[in-house]
Amino acid sequence: MSSERLPDRYFDDLYAGAADPWGFQDRWYERRKRALTTALLPRPRYRYGFEPGCSLGVLTEALAGRCDQLLATDVSPAALAAARERLAGQDHVRFRCWALGDPWPDGPFDLVVLSEVLYYLRAPLLRRVLHQAAAALEPGGTLLAVHWRHPVTDYPLGGDEVHAELGRTPGLVGTARYQDLDVLAECFLRTPPDPVWVATAEGLV
Repeated sequence: MSSERLPDRYFDDLYAGAADPWGFQDRWYERRKRALTTALLPRPRYRYGFEPGCSLGVLTEALAGRCDQLLATDVSPAALAAARERLAGQDHVRFRCWALGDPWPDGPFDLVVLSEVLYYLRAPLLRRVLHQAAAALEPGGTLLAVHWRHPVTDYPLGGDEVHAELGRTPGLVGTARYQDLDVLAECFLRTPPDPVWVATAEGLV
């Protein structure tokens, strides 16, 4: 397993110890974060979305209502099994065992959501992944990133470090940001063309 990121067994052990190790389904923090995440998306609907690190599929379920097609991946077979069960019958959602650092899936995507996954990578791999993500987005496509801001001993990077690197990634321009003491969420658009935000896209300005 690559030393450039946390090993897959780290996540296997987490899911072996608890069905929902982060409390995605029950914690108000997580429910609120999902609402903030989806509220930052500038389009009501996307053609083809990609969510690496989907875990149990809780955020995937919210994204599925905004995407014509959605690819959701994880490194944990247990997590993928739970996600498939949660979204059973939603045939426009596909699941795949895949890790950041593997060859990037075929795109282009008009939405990439990187929620609570990038600080599992060491800095050199993070930079490569962000370049891959930008290249996989179609012009004007959305990249949404959301990360916990408190330090976690096991993680190679912190959330603020991850978002600082995102801000330096060529081809991405930040268009919206939410930050509090716990979480940082940012929306980026792939350029060119120049970003168009919601009111302009709807002809309000």
